[in-house]
Amino acid sequence: MVTRRRSIGGMADLINLNRYRKEREREAAARKAEANRAKFGRTKDERDKTRRDQDKSDKDLDGKRID
Repeated sequence: MVTRRRSIGGMADLINLNRYRKEREREAAARKAEANRAKFGRTKDERDKTRRDQDKSDKDLDGKRID
């Protein structure tokens, strides 16, 4: 979060642009990391189990198909 200092008198708020840019980049990187954890955060065993369950379900459905 950008901190702003209120000066005495009618002058504008001061903002350190380098600090603001770096903070914005850190927040963007954190959002991207969160998305990647959700997308790739499963173990190999979990992925294999999901694939086996899906294959079994597909096979069961195909076995019940009426031609």
